[in-house]
Amino acid sequence: MRASFLDPGAFRSELALEESVATPDAFGGYTEGWVERATLFAHVEPLAVQSSFGAGQTLETATHRVTVRWREGIRSGMRFRRAQRVLDIVTVHDPDETQRYLVCRTREQGK
Repeated sequence: MRASFLDPGAFRSELALEESVATPDAFGGYTEGWVERATLFAHVEPLAVQSSFGAGQTLETATHRVTVRWREGIRSGMRFRRAQRVLDIVTVHDPDETQRYLVCRTREQGK
């Protein structure tokens, strides 16, 4: 579905937008955690699935195109979460440069 033709009903997946935050620890290092920045409604489209085998196990990776209404602050390195599913944001772009939508290419690791 092209971003310029999305109707409001296409945004039916509720996702939490999360950002990685480093917190200093007592030993001079830091711990990394995730903080929810917003709740968004999105249109999620699966794109491809890739399998790789190594060390006696198979790892599945799925890519998705996630379209959200335009907002500032979404960038690669953040992630979307829905329950136990995590979609790491790889790229973000405004498809027609009108600040109506953002299209995020994401990667989901299988278990």
